[in-house]
Amino acid sequence: MSNGFGAGWYPQYDLAARIQHTKLDTGTVGMYPARMERMEEPATADFKGVLSGLVEHFNKDLNAPDNLLKDVMSGNDDVDIHDVMTAMAKAEINVNVATTVVGKIIQTYDKIMQIQV
Repeated sequence: MSNGFGAGWYPQYDLAARIQHTKLDTGTVGMYPARMERMEEPATADFKGVLSGLVEHFNKDLNAPDNLLKDVMSGNDDVDIHDVMTAMAKAEINVNVATTVVGKIIQTYDKIMQIQV
């Protein structure tokens, strides 16, 4: 079946030669993958440290919008209404995270209690 083009019309490319290799490639001779050479230390604490930090700062972050709003209403020039809105968004995120974590802990507890020994 002919489409009207000659057999030599399609260009022939050497795709393997056109691929640019980086340090992240694997299997390339002479180039070791970047992630295999060293082990990176985690930037944050373990799960227990993160969870205890959330609990410790939860009340402070929850009261921060009220305190900032009081400062704005009293005429403090160091506090802007944008700071209040940012603190409110942060408090809302903290409440959502805390609610989700508590829900997941309860779900996990229920699953553990359903395990038959």
